[in-house]
Amino acid sequence: MNSDNAGGQGQTEADAKPGAYQVLARKYRPETFADLIGQDAMVRTLRNAFAADRIAHAFVMTGIRGTGKTTTARIIAKGLNCIGADGNGGPTTEPCGVCEHCTAIASGRHVDVLEMDAASRTGVGDIREIIDSVAYRAASARYKIYIIDEVHMLSNSAFNALLKTLEEPPAHVKFIFATTEIRKVPVTVLSRCQRFDLRRIEPEVMMDHLARIALAEGGEITRDALALITRAAEGSVRDAMSLLDQAISHGAGETGTEQVRAMLGLADRGRVLDLFDMILRGDAAGALSELSAQYADGADPLAVLRDLAEVTHWVSVTQVTPDAAEDPTIGPDERVRGQDMAGRLPMRVLTRMWQMLLKALEEVAHAPNAMMAAEMAIIRLTHVADLPAPEELLRKLQSGAGPVGGGGAGAGGGTSGGGARSHAGGSAPFGHGAPAASGGAAPAVQRGTGPEGRAEHHAISRSDGGSAPNSGGHSGGGAGGQTALATDPGPLAQYATFDDVVALIRARRDVQLLMEVETCLRLARFTPGRIEFEPTANAPRDLAQRLAQRLQGWTGARWAVSVVSSGGAETIATTRDAAEASAKSDAMALPLVQAVLAAFPTAKVVDVRPVETAAEAALVDALPEVEDEWDPFEEN
Repeated sequence: MNSDNAGGQGQTEADAKPGAYQVLARKYRPETFADLIGQDAMVRTLRNAFAADRIAHAFVMTGIRGTGKTTTARIIAKGLNCIGADGNGGPTTEPCGVCEHCTAIASGRHVDVLEMDAASRTGVGDIREIIDSVAYRAASARYKIYIIDEVHMLSNSAFNALLKTLEEPPAHVKFIFATTEIRKVPVTVLSRCQRFDLRRIEPEVMMDHLARIALAEGGEITRDALALITRAAEGSVRDAMSLLDQAISHGAGETGTEQVRAMLGLADRGRVLDLFDMILRGDAAGALSELSAQYADGADPLAVLRDLAEVTHWVSVTQVTPDAAEDPTIGPDERVRGQDMAGRLPMRVLTRMWQMLLKALEEVAHAPNAMMAAEMAIIRLTHVADLPAPEELLRKLQSGAGPVGGGGAGAGGGTSGGGARSHAGGSAPFGHGAPAASGGAAPAVQRGTGPEGRAEHHAISRSDGGSAPNSGGHSGGGAGGQTALATDPGPLAQYATFDDVVALIRARRDVQLLMEVETCLRLARFTPGRIEFEPTANAPRDLAQRLAQRLQGWTGARWAVSVVSSGGAETIATTRDAAEASAKSDAMALPLVQAVLAAFPTAKVVDVRPVETAAEAALVDALPEVEDEWDPFEEN
């Protein structure tokens, strides 16, 4: 006896025997376009094509596993060959499910609907059988239909052999291809087919679908448990149905989140967030303890790291797009915690953790002991979480808040972080970091002379009249401070011009300060030990203070750096750019250059160098390359 359930429960004769169990993925397999979920665009297109009698001769269905590619192919085959319950029907998008053709196609035994798995039949000989048979009309149905699953597995020769028939098949023949890897299908084949991309099923749609099936099966399963199944299925209906089938059996009729987590080997989502928080706080002992507890409860170490990566991704995306927090598979408590983390965690920390987790997942997957590898990954993550940001480290070095170059605590400004590129902004306004020339407080230096006569400690006096401890009795706020500057010219004799100061900054390799001095400082007045400048609009607020600190540390003498409201000259960068533009203009006027440009219309004058500079550069380029010192992080 052949009997199919019109509600989408097609059964073969064997399946219809009493006591034969049918898995949910087969029992609830869609039988009509109305049963398909999450593929509205494709269903609308096919319905309109059937209604207008514009049915293509070849289709290709692509998408991830379990989204309905082969199911859609069978529904199309039934719609093309359905004759209705009365035997007088024509092609339709609502196959009756009871006529001889519908029942035979649903059970996979229709003589005119041939299903072939290209994974096992890849050669030219298999395709030649199809080519030889297309000339014969269908034995009983309206159309002869060839459904080729995993079509990308065909060989190139097989594809080439099929091209002519695929381009101009007989009117009674239809081809329907299904593939999960559309990029492997030759473009010559794709151009001859009508393509449909089947989407992943949206979480909300999937959860509603699973809830309906669970209700029909008499099982009770919580919404949170359905969310776990939906998340694990990753948009695949077949995977979700298989997991639901297993969950109903696991829970013996009543299934909650704990049963599903145990079934999937997952840790509690809240505990994953706890572990995530411990890692970011640098609590290695707590993180290892939590990992061990989850492992003892049955969680797979690889699954725990996957959950951490998923949380990292979700928090990062939530930080950029707050709407991402409204994911229906996320519980309300998890959503609140995730939004809090997104609001306080820097993106650099999240991206660094993401990269390290990807590496850890690879290590755990190939490690002989997954738990050991996971523990080492957690230790690594907690260690890196404590590292300060480069800009924070640079700010501490430049402000003298920590040891510099191996010196003792409190040694500041002695050497700046070489090669620094981060812009460390300050909060002190102009005039607080350095006094004006009219008598504000100047930064004072207590000079403890070391072996090289360099200042070992310094203290900056504030412009509000207060002075830092250990200032040696110099308030820096009156004539006494200025008298000291005038009577101590020795260390400043080599800095007769502001160019000498700029050269000192360049020699000390303080890239940030050099850039700010060249682009943000309009010099108004300079004498050895005193600088007055007008800042540009984009100048850092603490430029005067930091410049004074650096110069004091480097020269061992006090410098008064003050800000004026007007009278500043052009910045060094502006002057340099103007000089370069003038030199380029003069070079363009040379007859020889004009002749070169005329001979090579696409040529451009990129740079103009003095002869001496060009000769020095050529000499440096001619020197043999010297191997850099060994880098412990360099790839072999």
